[in-house]
Formats: sequence, C-alpha cells, structure tokens
Amino acid sequence: MHSLSRHAISLWAAWSFLQPAAARCGPAVEKADLFAWEKVQLTDATLQGLDDNVARLFAFYNATAPTGPRHECKVFPGDADWPEDSVWSKFNELAGGQLLHPRPEASVCYEGPTFDTAACDVLTANWTNSYERMKDPLEVFWPTEVGLTCLPPAVIETNGCTQGGYPVYVVNITNVAQIQLAVNFARNTGVRFVIKNTGHDFMGKSSGAGALSVWTHNLKDIVFYGNYSAPGYNGPAFKVGAGVQLFEIYKVARTKGLMVVGGEGQTIGAFGGYTQGGGHSPLSSLYGLGADQVLAIEVVTPDGRFVSATADGPHSDLFWAMRGGGGGTYGVATSMVIRAYRDVAVTASTFTIDSAALGLSADTFWAVVDSFFSHFPRFVAAGTYSYLHLTSDPLPSLNIGPFFAPGLDIAQSVELIAPFLSDLAALGIDFEPEWIHYESFYDAWLASFPLELVELPRFASSSRLWPRPIWDDAAERGPKFRAMMDAIRYTVEEHGIFLNGFHMGPRGPAGWDADADSIPDNAVTPAWRDTYCHLIAGTGWGPDTTDEEQMALRLEFTNVYMKRWRDASPGGGSYMNEADRLEPDFQHSFFGSHYERLLEIKQKYDPEEVFWAVTAVGSDAWAVRSVDGLPNENGKLCRVD
Repeated sequence: MHSLSRHAISLWAAWSFLQPAAARCGPAVEKADLFAWEKVQLTDATLQGLDDNVARLFAFYNATAPTGPRHECKVFPGDADWPEDSVWSKFNELAGGQLLHPRPEASVCYEGPTFDTAACDVLTANWTNSYERMKDPLEVFWPTEVGLTCLPPAVIETNGCTQGGYPVYVVNITNVAQIQLAVNFARNTGVRFVIKNTGHDFMGKSSGAGALSVWTHNLKDIVFYGNYSAPGYNGPAFKVGAGVQLFEIYKVARTKGLMVVGGEGQTIGAFGGYTQGGGHSPLSSLYGLGADQVLAIEVVTPDGRFVSATADGPHSDLFWAMRGGGGGTYGVATSMVIRAYRDVAVTASTFTIDSAALGLSADTFWAVVDSFFSHFPRFVAAGTYSYLHLTSDPLPSLNIGPFFAPGLDIAQSVELIAPFLSDLAALGIDFEPEWIHYESFYDAWLASFPLELVELPRFASSSRLWPRPIWDDAAERGPKFRAMMDAIRYTVEEHGIFLNGFHMGPRGPAGWDADADSIPDNAVTPAWRDTYCHLIAGTGWGPDTTDEEQMALRLEFTNVYMKRWRDASPGGGSYMNEADRLEPDFQHSFFGSHYERLLEIKQKYDPEEVFWAVTAVGSDAWAVRSVDGLPNENGKLCRVD
C-alpha cells in the first residue's frame, strides 16, 4: 500500500519546486516560445530534493529500473494498492492545490453532502447546453459512455448517484509540471490515467472509472505569428494552448483577417483529441483536416518528460503519430502551432426536403437523396461542405443545414447546385434554396451551424468514410453507387436509424485535388484521403430497455445494420472521433495501413502502458470490465488474457 510518513508530508511547501526549468533541449520551433506555464516543469533536480518516499511516487520513467509489479488490472479504489488519502493530499500539495476530488454534476439532485435543489433545477434546464457542460472537470458529451449512473432525474432516473465511469481524481492543469506529476504518479502506482479537454467525446475516451484525469480545458493561451517558418511552410500561424475551443480561435483569427481549419461545433476543444484524431472541418475540401495544419506540438510523454515534437526534430515519429493517430495514446499535448489562412467570404444555405410537406412518395424522396449524393464529387471539387441530416420519423426528411461554400458568391453557389435542382424539377419538385452571403468565414460559421447539444442518454453511433470509387458510376446509378444508396435507405427506412453526414474531400492543405505526393505525411487514415462523404448513423433505446436487451440492440446495430454499410464500401474506413465503440477490426477501420507503424511508436514511447483509450492504438491488450456488462467506462480496466 502506498503511504507517506508525517515527516514526508510536511517537508515541502506546495509550490516550492514549480519554477521554470533552467534549460530544455530547444524551443518548439525557431520563432515560437513556450507559454509561461509551459516553462513550469518538473525536473530531476526537483525530485532529488524530495523525501525518498515522495520522489519514488513522482519519479520519471527509468527503463533500467522497473516501476513495480505487473498488475492484472489498473489499481482501483478499494484495492490494497490504492494510494492512501495522505498520498493524494501530498499530490495535491505538489500540484498547487489543483488536484480535485469531484462528484458528478448531477449529485446535486440526490441525497448527500452536495444535494441542492436549486442547483439541480439549473443543471436540468441546461443539461444539453454544451457551453455549460464543457466547463465541468468530469462531464462528457455522451453520458451513455460513463454508465448513466448519475443524471438529473428529469433527464433520466438513475435511482441515486454513484461515480460510475467518471474519474475519481482530476488535476486542473495550469502548468506542465502538474501533467508530469500526474503521468509519473499513474505509472508508478498503477492507477488508471485519462486525459480530458472539453469531453466532446463520442466513445468515452476522456473518462474512466477509478482513474486519475488531467483536465487541460483551461490552457487557453493564443499567440499569433505573422510569418512562421517550419519545414514545408512559411506563413501566418497561431500557437494555441490545448484547451482553446473553436469559438475562441475562430474569433481571434478573424481579428487578424485570417481563418483556421477546425470543426463546426462551437465548444469543441480544437487542439486535443479533435486534431489528434484527424478533425474534419467546413474548410476540409479546401485545406484538409485539422491534423494537417499542425506545425509543432509540445507534449508530456508517458515517461513524464516534456518534449517538442516537430517534423525535423528528434521526436519526428511522435509528431507524425499525434497528427491523426488518435488522442489519449502517445502523450498529453499542451500546445500546438497551426497554419492560418487568409479569410474568405462564404455563401451558405439551409434547406429541407420533407416528403410529408411535399407529398412525395418514398421512391421519389429517395431519388432526391440519390441525386444530392451523386453530385458530391462536383461539390467537393468546388471546395464546399454540407451538413446533412436524414430521418424517417414519421416520414423521410432530408435537411441540409447548411450547404457551406467558402470562397463562392451567390451566383457561383447557385450555378454549382443547378444540376441538383434540375434533377428535382425532373421529379416534379419545384424548389429553390435561399442563399446568404457572408464577408468572413467566422460570420458564416457562427450563423450557419447550430450549437451542438450534449447528447441525451441511451444512444450509440457508428460512422463510415465512403470511398471515392463508389462515385465512378454515380451518373448512371451503377452497382457501386446503388449499393451505397440502398444501404443508406435500408438503415433509415427499414430500421428508423437517423443519419448525420457531410460531403467533403480532405486531401491536404494544397487543396482537394492534390496529387498523392502533396498529401500530408501524417497518421491520418488513408480512408480520409479517398472519400467524398462521411456519414454517421445513430440508434437509441427506451428507458425500460434491460441491460440484456440494450446489448442485443447494440450488437445488432453494429453487426447487422452497419455491416450493410461496410459491405457496400470496400476499402473504406471510419472516422475514429465519431464512431462505434464496438467497431469490428477497429485497427483497420480507424487507422488503415498506418496501424503497424503507430503500434511501434506507441510501444516505443509507452512501454509501461500508462495511456489507454478505447479503440486507440494498442488498446486491444486491455478492456473495461463494466459492472453492467455494457460497453462503457464503468468498471475496472484489466488486461485481456
């Protein structure tokens, strides 16, 4: 059992060692200095000044000195090896009082020390508000993934409140030293370690029962460089803290007459798992994915060291892996340097084809959908992006919200979709979208994309990147295109599954039609470079569904309905950030041909397996033994026999 003597606990003042490091191997890049809080680092000299019992808990990794016994499972509350309260108190002292021991937000709704009726009412009223929910050190965008053990009763009755799949301790990160302390402590004690930025997470990667979490949400610094130089790039750039959200960087970029590549969701933490997992954007058909924009990364690695990862530095392999190879896997990013682009005007339109309102037969409605999809190659060639929604409740409906055309004026946008409107006219549908022209990307983005709501419970999703060769016979509705559209119709019409999706064609910053040599050399799955469409399917279940019924439903969703999609898209893949926790052969679906190289990098930097996230590289060596047998984070993380 980990314990400390009273002498050790009282020996050191809380912030006695958190001073800027005297020296590093070198700055991230020639013209980007560390943020002030990145200069506050844990060093070997610091550890040498600590009591031996304390130093052992927070020591850096030493390959010649094993960290301890090999545990079957990560050390869990109640285990004999779980650190005593005195140890956690010392951790908090060394972390400057930033080690939190939080309860789930909805604990205010249940009897106990945090019960507060007024606070529960406010929480319930704001339950789906992502701006409010992302401020919490524990809460995540998809509560199903943490086990549904503590939600407001008006949202879902959980019959009390337990910690469930949430971490037990959270470090509110305000400097690099705190991350180093947490990583070293997790490795040396065997406690599970997770990373949370905003928690905008489809699969539970930023949660974990019994875990120690680092919360990077408050690392908000932004610095602009007008003429930044890195291998293959000279131009404007921003250095951004890992906690910067999209609405923050978009707003700052606009003040400089610039824009950056990021997602459509306002509250997404843009420089954690979003970028590390790929990161699609309304600008992707022009400039590629979020991962393609990164010029440098500052990282705390699993050995506890703080390093700079760049294309031409000693950690170039880490730089490659952390741009598209998945979050929560190779290290904790503290900041990134990203490209910026001259701002452009945007034309946008939001419209709906509702079969009930227009009196369309099922076949006519699906002919409309076929037509819209058939034009994706042209839409992508023009650098555009659409956010589409397909539902069947009560009758099928296609919503485009929005069709987003950066760099195009209204006349050009009308010309672009004219062939689609001609198809509608041939079907007897008289329809003309209304267009709005905006003078800047920021204005168009803010007006066009709705605020993403925190998902309600009892929900699961899957996704598919549909390969470009499917469109080879789209004009004549040939067998490849027909197979895709039939699979989509099958899931929506016959099984009530609703779809969200996007037309886009992310190649690289050189543009959509870049040849293979100009596609960025990073870990993004090749499936992203060969698609015109990313589709997400979602399914849900009712409050009276038993655990056994829910598991059967989820397996049917994955292995029957989504198999139809996989069969219709040979050579395709899935976007790891918006995917199915139960995805078969996730190694190929999420990483493609890069998986083996990524696994080598993972094993090089994390031989002690400190970092783990579901469906991440190397994750198949471990599994969560959830208390209810369902696929979520509410249980011990244990080795797979």
